[in-house]
Amino acid sequence: QVRLMEPGGGLVQAGGSLRLSCAASRSIFSIFTILHMEWYRQAPGKQRDLVATITSGGTTNYADSVKGRFTISRDNAKNTMYLQMNSLKPEDTAVYYCRGYKVGNDYWGQGTQVTVSS
Repeated sequence: QVRLMEPGGGLVQAGGSLRLSCAASRSIFSIFTILHMEWYRQAPGKQRDLVATITSGGTTNYADSVKGRFTISRDNAKNTMYLQMNSLKPEDTAVYYCRGYKVGNDYWGQGTQVTVSS
C-alpha cells in the first residue's frame, strides 16, 4: 500500500523553479504530524542522497549542494510536505523520493523524475 505520493516532477530549464509535493495517504493521517520527513534524490548510476529534512517541530536542514536554492516545508493540516526548488541546475536532475519515519514506521514514496535541461 502506497503511503506517500509525490506528484510534481517534470522537465525544467536551468535557472527555473519547480515545487515537489509529498502527500500522505489517509491511512497515515493520524501520525503525519509526528513523522520526521525527508527528501532524497538519486541520479542515474549514483547512490541515493539526502537533500533536505524537516522535523515534526519544523526544524529544517539541507545538503550543502542545495542550500540557498531549495526550501523544505510541511503543511500538517494538509498532510503534505513540499520541496520548493529554485535556481535549478542540470546536476539537480534525479529521481526525487520523499520519506517519512518515526520509531517503528518508515514510509517511502515511489519517486518522481526531475530533469533540468541546460
